[in-house]
Amino acid sequence: MTQNLGELHRDLAGVVLADRELPDVLNEVVGLARRALPGAEASSITLIRDDKPFTVAFDGQLAMDADELQYERGYGPCLDAGRAGEIFLVTDMRIEERWPDYAVHVADRGVRSSLSVPLPFQGATIGALNNYASTPAAFGEADVALGQEAAAFVAIAVGNAEAAARATQDVTNMRMAMLSRSVIEQAKGILMERYRLTAEQAFTLLTHASQRSNVKLRDVAEELTSTGVLRGS
Repeated sequence: MTQNLGELHRDLAGVVLADRELPDVLNEVVGLARRALPGAEASSITLIRDDKPFTVAFDGQLAMDADELQYERGYGPCLDAGRAGEIFLVTDMRIEERWPDYAVHVADRGVRSSLSVPLPFQGATIGALNNYASTPAAFGEADVALGQEAAAFVAIAVGNAEAAARATQDVTNMRMAMLSRSVIEQAKGILMERYRLTAEQAFTLLTHASQRSNVKLRDVAEELTSTGVLRGS
């Protein structure tokens, strides 16, 4: 296990996060996780948003099939791992009693054992790393340690990607706000010069035009600066 853990550390350290789409990163990571766990024949990453689960990456169709069976029912080891933040190890699906209906159907698909590890991020759980095998007892304590290591990396990658997305959106919003402010200031200047108004009076005229025409203030200002016409005047 020490050798596998060291190899996993090395492989995860080589994953490039910058300038890549999150699904590409997670597809690479889930492949590394599957290969690091000797018993895993298929692996997947489930994310949960607003209590809605979805598989964001998978390596092996068996994993996607097993995930979908859980989503249809609203419960199962990967969902419970993602929601409760607990590790769920299933030794033999044919005698599993915690999720009896799911266990019967997934066993029919060829899954005999599984390991679901929560994705921890900033004190919360955002999903799970799921591993499936066609043989009973395919996973043990060594696999749990490997799974936790991979899950921690997945959580960091997801968190970084979401933080970057928020930052990009914040920058976009800031630019839009600055552009709107600039256009409104230009429109005010036109009205101040045209009607000999104060800045406050010019802004009031703009807002009244916006309200009467039910058009956003920025759009009214932009129309004035581009055509010289104040809407509704």
